[in-house]
Amino acid sequence: MGRIELTNSQQHILTVLINHYQAADEPIPAKDIASEVDREPRTVRNQMSSLKDLSLVEGIPGPAGGYKPMENAYDILDREELEDPEMAVLAREFDRVDAIVDAITFPNVHHPDVCRARIRFQQSIQEFDEGDAIAIGAMPDSELLLAGEIEAIETTRNQIILDVTQIEA
Repeated sequence: MGRIELTNSQQHILTVLINHYQAADEPIPAKDIASEVDREPRTVRNQMSSLKDLSLVEGIPGPAGGYKPMENAYDILDREELEDPEMAVLAREFDRVDAIVDAITFPNVHHPDVCRARIRFQQSIQEFDEGDAIAIGAMPDSELLLAGEIEAIETTRNQIILDVTQIEA
């Protein structure tokens, strides 16, 4: 079987579903997803039908129903289904925010003047804005501390690009 290619809209909806499902551990109604992706619930339901056909989501009928991601959904988004994830300490504008950092990569380590980090979270990043100053540290099994300013936000992937001003290991 070949790699499944999702549209940006499908990827965003699937990311939001996983974020909500990991927080609630129960089926997520289409209206909850729709409010975060700024779409109508019927549009989300139509997209979910396509995602069900791809075996990425399961529809749960009934009053407490909604959608839940299947194991393939985590794989397609290159995320892990974590039972009890560890929180990293994240400060935004000097306010502490609990966050689950999924991955940190440094895409341009060979550039002599610019240091950027791509930070992927296992939750929604809608509360962040470009230009926010943040610091991330005290991650499990790591002494890494990053500080800098958010240069770009990729909401469909739960990622930010951080212009790193300080790094300690």
